[in-house]
Amino acid sequence: MPASGAIATTAEAPHGRPHLSVLQIWNMCCGLFGVQIVWGLQNVNTSRIFQTLGADVDELAILWIAAPITGLLVQPIIGHWSDRTWGRLGRRRPYLLGGSILTALALFAMPNAHSLWAASLMLWLLTGSINIAMEPFRALVADTLPDEQRTTGFAMQVFFIGIGAVFSSALPWVLTHWFGVSGQAAPGMLPQSVRVAFYIGGISLLGAVTWTVLSTTERPPESLAADAPDLAEHNIPTEEGAAVLARSGLLWMLGGGAIAGLAAARHYQREIYVLGAIAFAFGVAQLAAVALRRSGRTAIGLLEIVEDILHMPAVLGRLAISQFFTWFGLFAMWIYTIPAVAARHFGTADASSAAYNASADWVGVLFAGYNGVAAVVALLLPRIAARIGRRASHAACLVLGALGLAGFLVISDPMLLWIPAVGIGCAWASILSMPYAMLSAAVPPRKMGVYMGIHNMFLVLPQLIAATILGPLVRNAFHGQAILALGLAAGALAIAALCTLAIPNPGETRRHA
Repeated sequence: MPASGAIATTAEAPHGRPHLSVLQIWNMCCGLFGVQIVWGLQNVNTSRIFQTLGADVDELAILWIAAPITGLLVQPIIGHWSDRTWGRLGRRRPYLLGGSILTALALFAMPNAHSLWAASLMLWLLTGSINIAMEPFRALVADTLPDEQRTTGFAMQVFFIGIGAVFSSALPWVLTHWFGVSGQAAPGMLPQSVRVAFYIGGISLLGAVTWTVLSTTERPPESLAADAPDLAEHNIPTEEGAAVLARSGLLWMLGGGAIAGLAAARHYQREIYVLGAIAFAFGVAQLAAVALRRSGRTAIGLLEIVEDILHMPAVLGRLAISQFFTWFGLFAMWIYTIPAVAARHFGTADASSAAYNASADWVGVLFAGYNGVAAVVALLLPRIAARIGRRASHAACLVLGALGLAGFLVISDPMLLWIPAVGIGCAWASILSMPYAMLSAAVPPRKMGVYMGIHNMFLVLPQLIAATILGPLVRNAFHGQAILALGLAAGALAIAALCTLAIPNPGETRRHA
């Protein structure tokens, strides 16, 4: 790789895709600094905002449901559209810029919400907008870099994600302890330090993404397809494809209806209906694709996403299983770490108390710590992966994350919780890079955006399931003890590590429908 600072490309990869300099990769990835500031502010402060406005601990999961639902819908759609976009700003950059502007507006509004309904609405707007800005970043690296540089590219993204999260997670604490901004507030109000942190986050997001948009160029879509002639794309015969979709669609509709019927008969919580509705809607989408195919349509717009899901590469299918357990565990961690640490380590469940705000600020520091560890570990991952492979590297990091989450249950001194944060940081570095490196070598360049979006669906589906079941679990099985949700998260990451070892090597095994 050229030395940092080189601007011109200096080598050609197989099929003519040029190697980029360190500076070029740096510029392409730095926008994720701003994107992760948004996620950091959301992950650390959303539960705090909801509890400040009166939410009970067992209501947090359903209130968070905006995040997985918007990701489920927005990311594959943006991937599909960006695959088909080409203009003055290129293929992916229009979505980076537009999404960042919408996200900044939502950031300015969310900390000023005065009711749970308003805060929930702002979370929907914030999450939808940041998904628009975030999704194309993965595809941009996969479009631009040859396979041998992609692990480095995704690791560089994790570096910027890490420092962005360190900045955002610790920002309320820093504003209070270094700059004298008030960290206390009246009941039902957020501290001034949290509101100022959100404003700073919006400005930082716009600056970082604008830098990437202005400093990065993209290759035309037609030049990308010639770089990977060994990756064939599926072509579904009209009648055969229609029959497959029809059967699958009916099964999904029946399954969704069964889930809703069971929930009604057993008087389950309202969260369960969300799963039934999503399953039913996916079935309807498949039947709609059938109707268009049988009418002779060769292009069916967004419904092509449905066919792409059903004919995904084997790497993506196996990766989805590992990602399910990974992101189920992460979602539980983000929701319950603040109430868990407040109750277990600071002895309070009162969201308006000084002890609760101190615990929330300390969790922000811990989250900053694990993201800082991730930023450093990300720079080492390319070398580790070169020695033992991407799958083994990812599995090992997930095991460290599981041990870290388990540490919250066994460590009593809150000042020692930085030890579990180190293990979580190692896992986070790999979670944000290795799966994308494995996937990018296994999908056709023309569909890179949509398959990155479909992959991200398998990140948000477990979060959606977690949002529907964690509330009843914490309320009924765990008797309101949020700390046990972190134990559940540790077990989920351990299972994910085992599933990772079953992922095919994308360099050796590819399946095409």
